[in-house]
Amino acid sequence: MTNILLLIAILLLLILIFLVVKTKKVDPKDIQSAVSITWIGLGLGEKIGAIESHAREIKDNYKSFEQMLRVPTERGSFGELSLETIISDQLPPDLYGVREKILDTKFPDAYIRSTAGIICIDSKFPLDNYVKMLNEPELKRKEIYGNHFFKDVAGHLTKIAEDYICPDKGSAEFAFVYIPSEGVYYFLITEAYEMLRAYTKRGVQVVSPLTLSHKIELIKAGVHAKRLSESAEKVKNSLLKLSQRFSQMDERWQLIYRTHFRTLQLRLEELDELHRKISEEFNKIYKFTEE
Repeated sequence: MTNILLLIAILLLLILIFLVVKTKKVDPKDIQSAVSITWIGLGLGEKIGAIESHAREIKDNYKSFEQMLRVPTERGSFGELSLETIISDQLPPDLYGVREKILDTKFPDAYIRSTAGIICIDSKFPLDNYVKMLNEPELKRKEIYGNHFFKDVAGHLTKIAEDYICPDKGSAEFAFVYIPSEGVYYFLITEAYEMLRAYTKRGVQVVSPLTLSHKIELIKAGVHAKRLSESAEKVKNSLLKLSQRFSQMDERWQLIYRTHFRTLQLRLEELDELHRKISEEFNKIYKFTEE
């Protein structure tokens, strides 16, 4: 939209330059007429009206989103919905589950079946103090709310580590904590990087919509590679069984050939010799009777 407005301004400027060069002077009425003709010809009134309408719509959507972040229930629903959308768009149904019982007694917001085990994903991120921090005009109280927010995050990440990282029950050695807002995620990695790094070492990885999508693609590639490897192993085992059966068949064939076929050949040769001798005797008798 900015490019369109810039193009319009350039066109108006070119018209004014043309008038100056042609007439050596500029009459205000000429400028007004040129601008009016350009305005109407390009439909600038309608375009600017559309721009205002889009801007108003964006502002209303932002207010709705901001209001949603303020209400914990709506914020939680939005997080679960966006998480489910990302997972269902990128993974086949057999590789994930949503709000299902897993690891004996746990109900994560979602989970992914990977080559490393079951990866649990939580989307109930504590944002109350973050919202208060954003809305607080006084610097000192803003800092207090920020510290409270960091404590909330630390407590939440600790709970995720305890609940969802249990390899002895079939989980992966890590779990994802999903933040549905890129802005909140950026704030955390810039202002609380060391804390996130410490929890990453414990297996708790904080992700945003973009980073989660990237990780899902890596997980999917790993699952695909494992399936290919398993398929190759099945083909290998099938070929090995076929080779063993062929070896058994060859052994039996050699046995049959060396014993039965060779014996049969010898018997046929003896029978042929006997047939020859009998034929000779009959020929002698035939010649004797003719004489």
